[in-house]
Amino acid sequence: MHNTAPAELVEMFSVFVHPDIEDEKIDLVRAALVTARTEYPKLEVEEYAGRVEALARRVAAHASEASEQNTLAALNRVLFNEANLRGNRDDYYDPRNSFLNDVIDRGLGIPITLAILYMEVAKRVGFRLSGVGMPGHFLLKHYSPDGREILIDCFSRGDILTRQDCQSKLDEIYSGEMRLRPEFLQPISRRQILTRMLNNLKTVYLSTRNFRKALPIADLILVIYPHSAEDLKQRALLRYSMGMHGLAAEDLDAYLKISPKASDAEEIRQMVLSIRRMLALMN
Repeated sequence: MHNTAPAELVEMFSVFVHPDIEDEKIDLVRAALVTARTEYPKLEVEEYAGRVEALARRVAAHASEASEQNTLAALNRVLFNEANLRGNRDDYYDPRNSFLNDVIDRGLGIPITLAILYMEVAKRVGFRLSGVGMPGHFLLKHYSPDGREILIDCFSRGDILTRQDCQSKLDEIYSGEMRLRPEFLQPISRRQILTRMLNNLKTVYLSTRNFRKALPIADLILVIYPHSAEDLKQRALLRYSMGMHGLAAEDLDAYLKISPKASDAEEIRQMVLSIRRMLALMN
């Protein structure tokens, strides 16, 4: 499959996410930093990964007793008070909120990037957290030894949320149209976390019709899920908009192979035919 992102970037990203790696073993910090190279090609991944390690050492120094409350207090103190991380409420759709290096440098992020930092610093001090993909607002969850679940909102400086708080967040985002369902608070995989982060960024670019920047992001999503029919179709349409007709047709062929019975299969077949005719006329 041809990619439009630089081959070296795709290669580097697949080192961290390729299907042979167990999900639990995915290094979210480095994978997220590699995605930032779509915007900052010379970004020093190891330098920023080192800064995350340094934050973890500070948390460990504060959490002398390894109790749950101590660790959470130390995480909040180091990340929100000392490193001054906070949710970017003034410019939520700034693409920089999705790049981990910018989040570390500027202290500003969206729920998912702040959560990735929090979760990975916590992991380095032996405190397990899972990502929770609630619609519209990403959270973290910790399972206490006694079976209680603690929900953490990194966008609000590590607030602990109840289910009622989660419903209120949904009401805020979806104007009261969405009820909280148990599956909204289920943990999601590390691959799903990265995909959600990339989808957020792609949506920001598409909202300003910046197809040139959206395209490499679409490539990276397909490194994580190479057989995702929906993502192949989306990339095909992006490539088509950018005048990459041959590559668009390749993606659409792959889409039809994976989903021959899709509801739009006939429409897509016609589109491939007309692209191929157009390309034949150009030769």
